[in-house]
Amino acid sequence: MPTVTLIKGDGIGPEVVDAAIRVIEAAGATIEWDEQVAGVTAVERGLETLPPVTLDSFRDSRVCLKGPLTTPIGSGFRSVNVALRKEFDLYANVRPSKSLVPGGRYDDVDLVVIRENTEGLYAGIEHYIDTKRSAAESITIVTQDASRRVIKFAFDYVAGRPKQHLTLVHKANILKYTSGLFLEVGKELADDHPEIEFNDRIIDNMAMQLVLDPHQFDTIVTTNMFGDILSDLCAGLVGGLGMAPAANVGEEMAMFEAVHGSAPDIAGKQIANPTALILAAAMLCEHIDQAEAGDRSRAAVERVLLEGQVRTPDLGGSATTVEFCDEVVRALERIPTAEAVR
Repeated sequence: MPTVTLIKGDGIGPEVVDAAIRVIEAAGATIEWDEQVAGVTAVERGLETLPPVTLDSFRDSRVCLKGPLTTPIGSGFRSVNVALRKEFDLYANVRPSKSLVPGGRYDDVDLVVIRENTEGLYAGIEHYIDTKRSAAESITIVTQDASRRVIKFAFDYVAGRPKQHLTLVHKANILKYTSGLFLEVGKELADDHPEIEFNDRIIDNMAMQLVLDPHQFDTIVTTNMFGDILSDLCAGLVGGLGMAPAANVGEEMAMFEAVHGSAPDIAGKQIANPTALILAAAMLCEHIDQAEAGDRSRAAVERVLLEGQVRTPDLGGSATTVEFCDEVVRALERIPTAEAVR
């Protein structure tokens, strides 16, 4: 039985994580959870925001399921999410956005944003340029090595998609050295993958095109901050951040999470949508060679959302987090296992 590090997170984190674990275990996942803390929850217990014991657990298990962690705006500690990605070199952030709720802005959206996860503006190299704090400067880092590995990851990922179509997003018309380097590496790799349809778009045009017609795209690869923004945009096309899972993948380690934040304003009210965390846990199942549990979990969520009788408030319903989870578990009873199919 594989051991997986579990960080329930802050705010609504424990509520949605508990729902996700309940669903995948009902779907057949067998996992030993090593629960650790980080972020605000760790600070409230008198620990560092990212305690050494948490890092050691992840280092040993090599796989983590993480609930949302609070990052203060403007002051306070830096993002624990960013720190985890840097510490374990989780260089590729994979964020699927797929239509699961009928009657949304678009039907049949199926997009994946692959975001470089370790450098760019999120490298955090910034400072005030004078003692009066009248101006600040931030430095973006883009390297050939980091660009090459994430774009190569994207090409490999696209090879398993129904549409073998990859769009690289940049701002090379203005940021000629940093975005220009990312684009240059992408074009070089495209020459090695003639079987993949490849094109590139400038970030502002890409944002507009996604809103006008998302069906013209399939998989998107881009730099850190552009990927952060575009993945939220794509989530908005399919119902919001409550529908958006994410995987952070390195050479030997991986962390799975929801894209959304800790939403402290609704914490404890049991109205959070656990779909994103359930889908992230399903991705985790695939990663640890328990794909059937992941497939069944995803199918159960899709069935509940398609039937539309039980939805959380963000999707126009009135169900609590627990009630939605109950319905997904019931739906699993109608989804056969591979053994039953045989």
